Amino acid sequence: MIYFPVLGALALASLTVMERFVLAKKKITPRTFQTATFFAAVLLMIPLMFFFYRLDAQAFELLNIIIFIGVIIASFFANACLFYAIRSEKISNLEPALIMEPLFIVVLAIVFSFFSGLYDRNLYVIIPAVIAGLALIFSHVKKSQIVFNKYFLFAILGSFLFGLEVVLTRLILGFYSPLSFYFFRCSFVFILSFLIFHPRLDKIKGKLRWQIFLIGGLWVLYRVIVYYGYLTLGVISTTLVIMLGPVFVYLFARIFLKEKLNWKNIVASIVIVACVVYVLLG
Repeated sequence: MIYFPVLGALALASLTVMERFVLAKKKITPRTFQTATFFAAVLLMIPLMFFFYRLDAQAFELLNIIIFIGVIIASFFANACLFYAIRSEKISNLEPALIMEPLFIVVLAIVFSFFSGLYDRNLYVIIPAVIAGLALIFSHVKKSQIVFNKYFLFAILGSFLFGLEVVLTRLILGFYSPLSFYFFRCSFVFILSFLIFHPRLDKIKGKLRWQIFLIGGLWVLYRVIVYYGYLTLGVISTTLVIMLGPVFVYLFARIFLKEKLNWKNIVASIVIVACVVYVLLG
């Protein structure tokens, strides 16, 4: 089971590199990119739903419907905060805030564990996850980059909302198949994004269209794997393994983008790998 999140980390690393490649060309705005990627993911999942669809009756209970609405709202506003931040601030300056998402997930999962048995409370897993999360943040923090303006604060809020979405998701994920949940989640976020952003999707043509579909497909692969990990391994254990994603990003960036690694990236990678191996061998 543990190898699925590792595959998810590889998918996340590939996604990060692909997204940087597409957005760097500046042929598409972030809001159009967001809406188009959700749309592509929904289209790609439609044929798969004939084989992997599952929706239990408990999903229609009032409390679970409210939680699902909470997931959609958290996801939408998380993306909205991120869009507002990146509209006027460089991504490199926002990275210390954006990379806090795994740590938010771990902390929120610990808090929710006092109210539900669906979350890890094993210190053997929690402590390495916290250490790995702090190492990840450390690798992205530069004194010259951190400017606590409103854009940086919105990026932190976005990371928190993404973490909250994950924790809320686990409460009702068992009533769906991983693919079904992601399909419904993407469908509603796409509709909201389309209605509010009014993107011109018809202007996405040629190679850019296929690149969007490739990214959408990788998002489906990544999220389904992660959801499966939440169900079988737990939120904190899965999040810890997924932290290998940035390690793979460093590796891919070095190989394919010829980017240099600084000593913080190297130290953080060693710490994260050590934490994951510690938990896997324990």
